[in-house]
Amino acid sequence: MKTNDQFTDWAAELQSLAQAGLEYGKDIFDCERYTRIREIAVEMMAERTGLPLEKMKTLFAGDEGYQTPKIETRAAIFKNNKILMVKERMSQDWSLPGGWNDYDLSVSENCVKEAREESGRDVKPILLIALQDRNRHNKPIRVTNIMKAFFLCEEIDGKFQANDETEECRYFALDNLPKLSVERNTKEQIAMCFDAYHHADTWKTLYD
Repeated sequence: MKTNDQFTDWAAELQSLAQAGLEYGKDIFDCERYTRIREIAVEMMAERTGLPLEKMKTLFAGDEGYQTPKIETRAAIFKNNKILMVKERMSQDWSLPGGWNDYDLSVSENCVKEAREESGRDVKPILLIALQDRNRHNKPIRVTNIMKAFFLCEEIDGKFQANDETEECRYFALDNLPKLSVERNTKEQIAMCFDAYHHADTWKTLYD
């Protein structure tokens, strides 16, 4: 997914090619060249963003192996035609419970874990609402591609307790949503979850 910034797209492509070269290259001199290409890509992004070089190295080139998208899960939990949202401690904005998919969990298992950690709810995922390319739906555009998995979840039990990530948890009607953390979920994505909730029996998973 392009970022609409040619400089950033060039840097991202160089980083991806260098990372793949380091994974599959066998010649020591070629690997040295791939390493330098990756360093140049990091330097380009640090120059573009103004972030320190070491931080950009972690954000932009901290992965190994063939480059693939990261995965994020979000839980859509309903009660009385309202959706559960959590207030993020850092931004003070609201989002569906969710986060990065842990390496040792399936997407549905991660959805359960994140719902418990952020909202205190024990849930059961019952439907994959959508698998979305983040850069097609959320801002700001990220250089690292991210796939967002939205699950319709059945609430089983639980009670909210403030934690390091979230400080409040409430249910909201679609026509009375709070200030959203739009990089995590937009009003359109919340409306999509409501639509899936109302048509769960016939819903077909959306993608892209």
